[in-house]
Amino acid sequence: MKFILSTHNVTLTDAIEQHVLEKLEKLEHIDRWLLDARVTLEKDHTAHSPEKQFKCGIRVGVRGNDLYAEDRSADLYAAVDATIKKLEGQIRRKHSKSKAATHKVATRSKEARRSA
Repeated sequence: MKFILSTHNVTLTDAIEQHVLEKLEKLEHIDRWLLDARVTLEKDHTAHSPEKQFKCGIRVGVRGNDLYAEDRSADLYAAVDATIKKLEGQIRRKHSKSKAATHKVATRSKEARRSA
């Protein structure tokens, strides 16, 4: 999987990069067909509330429509964790939907064979 990490008003440290990579590996473990991930980390100096100062946005390229999630938090690591959790739900939903469609087709063909 290709990985692009960009920051805005945030100093990128090795710890932050390793944390993001570790979390993305979790997503890759769920769905091995992920093509690429674009991570954007931002710090808003003019935030109206200090509890939503950091923002993390992740766009994951998959077959079909890309998946996107973002979250704001007072802690950068918490924002990354919450965003990954949202993406994990989207990936699981997409996987379940495709599985259900496959089962639906199999059921219809089984019914057709049974009635013939």
